[in-house]
Amino acid sequence: MNIFDVLSMVGGLALFLYGMHAMGEGLSKLSGGKLERILEKLTASPIKGVLLGAAVTAVIQSSSATTVMVVGFVNSGIMRLSQAINIIMGANVGTTITSWVLSLSGMEGDSLWIQLLKPSSFSPVLALIGVSFLLFSKNAKKQDIGTILVGFSVLMTGMDTMSAAVKPLADIPEFTNILTMFSNPILGLLAGAVLTAVIQSSSASVGILQALCVTGAIHYDTALPIIMGQNIGTCITALLSGIGATKNAKRASVVHLYFNLIGTAIFMISFYLLNTFVNFSFLDQAAGAAGIAFIHSVFNIVATLILLPFSKGLEKLAYLTIRDGEELPVNIEEFQLLDERFLDKPAFAVQQCKAVAAKMAELSKEAIILALDMLQSYRTEKFEQVCKMEEYVDRYEDELGTYLVRLSSRNLTEKDSRTISMLLHCIGDFERISDHAINISEAAKEMNDKNMTFSEDAIKEISVFAEAIREIVETAVTVFIKDDVTMARLVEPLEEVVDNLNIEMKSRHITRLREGKCTIEMGFILSDLTTNYERVADHCSNIAVCLIQIHANGFDMHEYLDTLDKGENTIFREEYLSYKAKYMLP
Repeated sequence: MNIFDVLSMVGGLALFLYGMHAMGEGLSKLSGGKLERILEKLTASPIKGVLLGAAVTAVIQSSSATTVMVVGFVNSGIMRLSQAINIIMGANVGTTITSWVLSLSGMEGDSLWIQLLKPSSFSPVLALIGVSFLLFSKNAKKQDIGTILVGFSVLMTGMDTMSAAVKPLADIPEFTNILTMFSNPILGLLAGAVLTAVIQSSSASVGILQALCVTGAIHYDTALPIIMGQNIGTCITALLSGIGATKNAKRASVVHLYFNLIGTAIFMISFYLLNTFVNFSFLDQAAGAAGIAFIHSVFNIVATLILLPFSKGLEKLAYLTIRDGEELPVNIEEFQLLDERFLDKPAFAVQQCKAVAAKMAELSKEAIILALDMLQSYRTEKFEQVCKMEEYVDRYEDELGTYLVRLSSRNLTEKDSRTISMLLHCIGDFERISDHAINISEAAKEMNDKNMTFSEDAIKEISVFAEAIREIVETAVTVFIKDDVTMARLVEPLEEVVDNLNIEMKSRHITRLREGKCTIEMGFILSDLTTNYERVADHCSNIAVCLIQIHANGFDMHEYLDTLDKGENTIFREEYLSYKAKYMLP
């Protein structure tokens, strides 16, 4: 084996790892977060949990990714530890699919069907189709399919390159001597665990082992303990993801380790004890890619069948390892949905952001409605409640804004990228609405402290104006949460009515001031109130227009408002006149 063979092997390994990454990423993006939401919801029974964990892992091609995702679910309170255990077991079964796909490259025979089934025969065709989708299609789904096909082709090319590069090792006695060391179960187990822990993928390490099989130097007595070790080494990813998480999330990562440790111990002790009496002859045979896939599958399926009835025991073991005790205060539940583990699954992370932003929108609405009510019946408790709500909304903006910025740097679909842009625009408007709620409540507090009241006419006018603001805020929040473009078009006509109400109320105040029916000081308060009302409506307009523009693949709000001919647009005119009649000052 010369330097060129080494370079070919390293290059093949690089292609293999990249292909696996690209294929998994493409599959994840194509699912659009649906797989993660299925995991979140359909985990009622242990059997369902195992099947779902297996199915999701088979699709995204990584038990580590599934387990890290589950640790994130537990950390954010979406999933209970008992549900997570079943999914983790299923993930170990699902990851064996990859080894069976990779074993296709090792098929032997002159039959046409066998030749057609070999990846070297159909991978170039898949690569051509995938590249065509990536280069010539604008459709996001087709591009994701293209990424999957290209990733699979690169994966198989890397596998073939590695296999070809290591073939000369069969003639090197030193290589054979090194491998015979790993026939010792303990050394083989450690080697498999270390290799997998380094590359953080049991599927990839099993693939490397399958590639080495072409040398004929790896026998089953060497391969078996290495495969066992690979199942333990893959736990490192989940353990790392548990650092800094809640105690339950740490327990979920520890369960993954215990499952593989206990399963490996049971399997190896039983197998080698039985071997002393039966003396399995296949151990001295050269290992094949299909044989390695078979051992990998049998181990994980048997371990799951044995340990599934004892899932409660695994849960108790995790509680004994990570004990309850004094914990630092954690974020409120909504903020825990923004778990950094979900950043590796952007489609699902976007859904989490939308859920958190919806909570923020509702809180802003509650704050402004409570502030409007305070003008009629001021109470100190209400004022303090509005202040607390505003603080929470500020925190929402900080937490969500930071998370969205981090998420925006990930590899996103066009749809997810537009959603993030919309969220970043809108959360600023919701934060400003809560600021105006504080301003309105402070005006109410000042009037209460100074025992001041508006004239009867002003009170009636403010009441009409407040109802208009209540409706535009409720409409904007509903539009945002339901992603309703049709309803979004109702906001701008109402905002126009609010602008006119602001002008008319100021004009009426000047008239009352001249007639001596109102004071200058009350005029300042009234001006502050109407200005805050009008700005709240502006922010509601921003939210609605942003949603409309995002759905139209545009981002320029001013351009939309400029092109909206408010005089000629029939629908706009009808809605405007309807709102104008509804909110006519007495």
